[in-house]
Amino acid sequence: MQALVEAILRPVRYLEALPPVVQNRLVGAGLFLPSAGVLATALSLTPDPSGMGTHTQLGLGGCAVLTFTGFPCPMCGMTTTFTHLAHLELLQGTINQPFGLVLFLCTVGAFLVGGSSLFAGSNAWRKVMAVVERHEVAVAAGLILGMFCGWAYKIAMVKDFL
Repeated sequence: MQALVEAILRPVRYLEALPPVVQNRLVGAGLFLPSAGVLATALSLTPDPSGMGTHTQLGLGGCAVLTFTGFPCPMCGMTTTFTHLAHLELLQGTINQPFGLVLFLCTVGAFLVGGSSLFAGSNAWRKVMAVVERHEVAVAAGLILGMFCGWAYKIAMVKDFL
């Protein structure tokens, strides 16, 4: 077990040995690049009018949970919601999957904080992490509760249309 922990911590220790501005830029790249990819992908898609299924434009199959059970999975509608929100269709995106708005705003936040850290070398990510660490139980509980409430909402919406 100790070897596994050491293997996980080795890159962190390497990062800690670097100058703070280099740390900021590396963490910034780790935040900025994936969030930029998600936002660019959402912007390139067209929201599916059914409120789900936009991800099939990426060559992915339909939701297996929905197909086999008739109930949407916790993430059903998220790609459609992100696509609406990326196109600044705030009402449609929020109505489609309210928790998707929360995740979209987190993605935009990661994009902005990551960009600031990557391109300007700022320590914005450290400030965000300090707030998250101070309130980590509330943040985790809020995200879990939000996911379940969004899932319940989506189940109710799908059942209305089935």
